[in-house]
Amino acid sequence: MTIFWIMTGLATALAGLLVLAGARRGADAEGLVDREAGAREMAELDRLKTRGLLDEAGWAAARAEAGRRLLAARRDAPAPAAGSKDRVWVLGGIGLTAAVSLALYLGLAAPGMADQAYETRVRDWAASPETLEPAQAAAVIGRIVKDRPDDHQALTMLGAARFEAGDPIGAASAFRRALAIKPDDAQSWARLGESLVRANEGAVGGDAEAAFVEALKHDPDQLGARFFLGEAALKRGDKAGAAAAWGPLIAALEPNDPRRAELQQRLGGAG
Repeated sequence: MTIFWIMTGLATALAGLLVLAGARRGADAEGLVDREAGAREMAELDRLKTRGLLDEAGWAAARAEAGRRLLAARRDAPAPAAGSKDRVWVLGGIGLTAAVSLALYLGLAAPGMADQAYETRVRDWAASPETLEPAQAAAVIGRIVKDRPDDHQALTMLGAARFEAGDPIGAASAFRRALAIKPDDAQSWARLGESLVRANEGAVGGDAEAAFVEALKHDPDQLGARFFLGEAALKRGDKAGAAAAWGPLIAALEPNDPRRAELQQRLGGAG
């Protein structure tokens, strides 16, 4: 809480400094605009002379007149000046705004309430699992895994929840721990490979391909693993390898399934 109030004070002071600096820049800009307008007028007179629209005498008279007007305008314009109490009023107004905000916070909020601990929030989430977002579900299951680190089912559920929550690296970690307990779990091998693919932005890397191969070694019906192995084979130009991986997958799809036609088309078009 102390850090919060320090940061609030610094933010208020910075706001005051920005207000004063902005006012100063506005005053300086007036002089700059005057100089630019005079320069543009002089340049226009030079262009008229160059094009033959002003003779030498007319050009000299016009430039002299423009110069006199510019000097008179600068002389007559009041110089920007800040009153002796202007800064006090500005900073006082900012300070008053901060004080009113603080009073509203103290009156309407609950500043004495301690921050709810993360473990408390996880405990509350566990009371209603059917309403949880994927990240919340991952936190609840992670708490279970912490208490039961050798629970294979809990680890696979943790991996699936992390995957759905957009944490493929965390999901891969959970599936690796599950496979260390049960290395013949084909589905966990396939999910590990899928997590590695997502972590690699859709590319089937060597680790992911090895995981898919392990999945098929323990269960040839892991069709998701077959899809990614076919993708990897096509990418390196191995049409025969892709056909071997996708053959059972194509056979498992209904004849009118558009995915079947797409796979067949890709195999036919592979060079």
